[in-house]
Amino acid sequence: MNENDAYIRRPVLVLGIGNILLHDEGIGVYVVEQMQKGNVPDYVELLDGGTAGADLLDHICDRQKVIVVDAVDSDTEPGTILRFTPDDLASNAGQSISLHEFGIADTLAMAKRLNCAPQEVIIIGIKPKDVTPGLGLSDEVTGIVSRVIECVSAEIESAKPAFAKKA
Repeated sequence: MNENDAYIRRPVLVLGIGNILLHDEGIGVYVVEQMQKGNVPDYVELLDGGTAGADLLDHICDRQKVIVVDAVDSDTEPGTILRFTPDDLASNAGQSISLHEFGIADTLAMAKRLNCAPQEVIIIGIKPKDVTPGLGLSDEVTGIVSRVIECVSAEIESAKPAFAKKA
């Protein structure tokens, strides 16, 4: 491997967002950490995005698919898994669904303005129970982590590049 091969941009990015210091708010980061312990296809990159906000722009630009995992504010029970797209975010303009000040919708809008938006973006949102300061997930959110990973894995499979399908 030469220094030019040190970083190869993979077509699919799984982006875990959240603050692990606020209990369930860290679910996206926790899911990515769990996925890093298993096997993911070589066309997938896993990234702990923490609370980076606009700093994630370079990571999402020009991807085939970005799968975002994050805690979301919704009128559902804690531990509910939601799947939506940026169009769903646009239809709720003025109403924040993210728990972050500079959310993924803002980052995606910026990527679009810069003509480097990902081809497809799917958001897997999880309704948190507890976002008070502290470490660890609530029992409700801990209990659905494997289901969240299954949802992410299904999204990864649907994005499998043509060259990988032959393998």
